[in-house]
Amino acid sequence: MQQYYRLGSLDNCSEKWSALVDCLSLKTKRSSEMQEILESREKEKPHIWTFRTPEEASSNWKELFGHLDEVE
Repeated sequence: MQQYYRLGSLDNCSEKWSALVDCLSLKTKRSSEMQEILESREKEKPHIWTFRTPEEASSNWKELFGHLDEVE
């Protein structure tokens, strides 16, 4: 089977295979070298949180949840 259907699209597992090969190649490296590689990859990724000033946070909070303060 070359591809399988998952979540509305065909997937040939290429990402899974490259992740496996990457994992196996990391296992052959020294611990310090592996740590450097993993840290550099982590730094390349975008941060999961969006940092806001207190004013921006307040505005965003009111936009998302301000309707809860309204009296019916």
